[in-house]
Amino acid sequence: MAVVSAAHGAFGPLVGKLTALLADECGRLKGVRREVQSLRSELASMHAALKEYTKLEDPNEQVKFWISLVRELAYDTEDVFDKFIHHLGDTRDHGGFKDFFRKTARRLKTLGARRGIAGEIDDLKGRIKQVKELKDCYKLNDAPASSTGPASLDPRLHAFFADEAHLVGVDGPRDDLANWMLEENNSSKHCKVLSIVGFGGLGKTTLANMVYRKIQGKFQSRAFVSVSQKPDIKKTIKDLISQVSCEDGSTKDSSDWDERKCIAKLRELLQNKRYLIIIDDVWSIEAWNAIKCAFPENICSSRIIATTRIVDVAKSCCPSVVDRVFEMKALSDLHSRKLFLTRIFGSGNQCPDMLKEVSDAILNKCGGLPLAIVTISSLLANRLATKEEWEKVKRAIGSALERKQSLEGMSRILSLSYNDLPLNLKTCLLYFSIFPEDYLIDRKRLVRHWIAEGFISEERGLSKQEVAENYFYELINKSMVQPVDIEYDGKVPACRVHDMMLEIIISKSVEDNFVTVVGGGQKSLTNRQGFIRRLSVQHIDQELASALEKEDLSHVRSLTVTSSVFMKHFPSLTKFEALRVLDFEGCKGLEQYDMSNVDRLFQLKYLSLKDTGISKLPSSIVMLHDLEILDLRTPSMQELPTGIILLTKLQYLLTKAYCKVPNGIGNMRSLREAPRFDITKSSLDAVEELGNLSRLNKLGLCLDDGDGYKRHEKVLLSLLCKLSSCKLQSLCIKNRSYGSLDFMDSWSPLPSSLQKLCIYGKMHSATVPKWISPGLTSLSHVTIGLDELREEDLHTLGELPSLLDLHMYLATGPKKKLTVTGFPCLRRFGLLSLDGAYITFQKGTMPKLEKLEQSFDVSVAKAYGFYLGIEHLPCLKVIQVTLCNEGATLSESKAAAAWIRNEAGGHPNHPIFLGVQAFLHDEDNVETGNVEEKSKEEGSY
Repeated sequence: MAVVSAAHGAFGPLVGKLTALLADECGRLKGVRREVQSLRSELASMHAALKEYTKLEDPNEQVKFWISLVRELAYDTEDVFDKFIHHLGDTRDHGGFKDFFRKTARRLKTLGARRGIAGEIDDLKGRIKQVKELKDCYKLNDAPASSTGPASLDPRLHAFFADEAHLVGVDGPRDDLANWMLEENNSSKHCKVLSIVGFGGLGKTTLANMVYRKIQGKFQSRAFVSVSQKPDIKKTIKDLISQVSCEDGSTKDSSDWDERKCIAKLRELLQNKRYLIIIDDVWSIEAWNAIKCAFPENICSSRIIATTRIVDVAKSCCPSVVDRVFEMKALSDLHSRKLFLTRIFGSGNQCPDMLKEVSDAILNKCGGLPLAIVTISSLLANRLATKEEWEKVKRAIGSALERKQSLEGMSRILSLSYNDLPLNLKTCLLYFSIFPEDYLIDRKRLVRHWIAEGFISEERGLSKQEVAENYFYELINKSMVQPVDIEYDGKVPACRVHDMMLEIIISKSVEDNFVTVVGGGQKSLTNRQGFIRRLSVQHIDQELASALEKEDLSHVRSLTVTSSVFMKHFPSLTKFEALRVLDFEGCKGLEQYDMSNVDRLFQLKYLSLKDTGISKLPSSIVMLHDLEILDLRTPSMQELPTGIILLTKLQYLLTKAYCKVPNGIGNMRSLREAPRFDITKSSLDAVEELGNLSRLNKLGLCLDDGDGYKRHEKVLLSLLCKLSSCKLQSLCIKNRSYGSLDFMDSWSPLPSSLQKLCIYGKMHSATVPKWISPGLTSLSHVTIGLDELREEDLHTLGELPSLLDLHMYLATGPKKKLTVTGFPCLRRFGLLSLDGAYITFQKGTMPKLEKLEQSFDVSVAKAYGFYLGIEHLPCLKVIQVTLCNEGATLSESKAAAAWIRNEAGGHPNHPIFLGVQAFLHDEDNVETGNVEEKSKEEGSY
């Protein structure tokens, strides 16, 4: 397991590796145990000191320098011991003369390398001694202290006193929230809470203050306090008391009050009054719970506004149905430009033509963040209005955040969120610096990087994958990164980092020598302390490649290429001997690069060739015995490498094409996600071996009708029954010709852990298979093909307690009306039949449905009257209907289309209507919506 960024004191994995080495056979070799014990003890002591120093928000220069020494020492120590273990080889005694001679020959062969490592260990011991002496010399053993200097001002003060005349884009939200706060009805007589949540710098405090100013005259008692990251509850309550009791002098002798007495006094002062309180910048649920108990519940229509950057905190502030969470959004392009130009040029706000292009680039970097726009425009207002000057500012925004006093407030506000993170999340957040600006970062790719780097440890019965996913969502929860396309099940497939936050992350990363970026606006490869540890190639040409070739790359543990490069100029893999992560995703021209030396990367855990165009891998890839993640999802890769079964530590083997099941796959017992396998092309023995993969979470299989089909059916059914006892979460089975899959009727039982089931083909029975039952409490996604659909089938599916997404494909549509009931959690529902169906929704059905895709049989519907019951779907956001008009007249088809449009138009949610499209019969006789074009415009659906 690799060392976690020493910049934040995450030293534990290295100490843990040395502990594991002591327990291993090689730790019993003469002299090894003593050396390892000594190193572990010294490093554990440094780790403890380092954790204390990383708590400082502003460590002095001596502390920073000592941390950098320890960080580099940790990296080098891990590299040395990884090489030691590799060259020592397998020391377990299997017995017999052959084993004795094999081990003797190996040790003689690696004798020189092991002697070299022994010398490196001696060097490490000398460096450890020097680092200890330097700590004593600097007197760092004393309680660590921050750099001294004048007390810093609260960077949010400007928001308290912002001149509304100079603000843009907030009038609408201000008036909306003010009206909501003043609403008077029976429920609103009780205290209501408004929680404003969003990324740092979006203007939460400013908006709260504007609402406060607009409505404060309606309240008897008013107060506005900030909580901050390290809340002093007693001081906060006293501040509230002083504001609400400024006239009666009842708190003159409050200096010796404890927290309980302060709370009691505030409750007394507010008990029978209509009060308005703003609690600004709440950082934890615990802080909110401590403060809220000071506010008495009365029926005076009191109101509280809380602002926070953390989604969970915002929700905890608003437990009642009468409360409201308001999510701050970035300014629109129009408002961003108006604010930017007004700050620079005054009321005329006209931008000279020569500055329009560079101003667009600066505004794009600001990303609608009011704080960034105001800060940078203020900086530009004091410079010459020339293109050259503005270009300098654009290029230097990142470094300027650290240097310019005028930008210090913005830097501090954005850094507040970073400083609030625990050490493990700081490390994970720094990793975002490997991706360019505006890059769409795939969640699965990111968390697999974290795992391969060793940032993640199993905890409380959770796997590394689960822990890493939790970290990802925690960063979203804390508004550090921005989710993209939240899916029906609440999962976030990808995210982005705001450009200004990315500048802060890059700044921290450079300071900690965490990532070195090539071609991302960096002018030099030498601006760092120590060796290159992680390398991000965002662009490369021959000049940059030549500069990179001259660097010592033997300490690089992660190489990520995020854009196409001229691979013929790229340094050889032989220079990257310490790599744990090698990610070429999306890199075009990789076929020009020599990958034959990939087996030299003995520590490699992650290798991605996704979307690279490479068609064949070197045979030496099967020598990467520690590889855990291999991503081969590129269209040109049609077959798995020969000998792939030798990679017994692989957990994720990802392919785009359906591949032949390799013989011997049963030995790959670590697999959690297997490739998409073509059962028909594979031997029956190989298919049967899949049943030995007890850790499998995700599996995709396909087969064809034809010769041997029945034999493959039998072995596939046997395989499915075996997998019923494992923790399978996702299963997709496809008949290429969408023929019969009737053998699956005998499948029983299904894995209780199954979450996603996709069956592309026809089940023999007209009914939903008997093995789909309410007992499948984890099943959330079902895609299934049926010969026909009956009302009892809908009833069975409607009882699945966790079903979120259901798509059904019917060979024959029912020739009568079906009424839908149940489906308490369903978010998306799709029903497609070649000859249509007619279903209606009763009140209480699908209360959470957001998207409806339905084929509509005009000829059946005309007998019952055109009616879907869309108004009974209270959460509906998107609707798309396909008309099947066989046997219907033109007027009947048009009437059906008009009725559906009217129903959708009358829905209180005004759902996105993707149109009515004719299907199969007489397509030209029905009005059609441009479904494809509208779908593209709406984005995520």
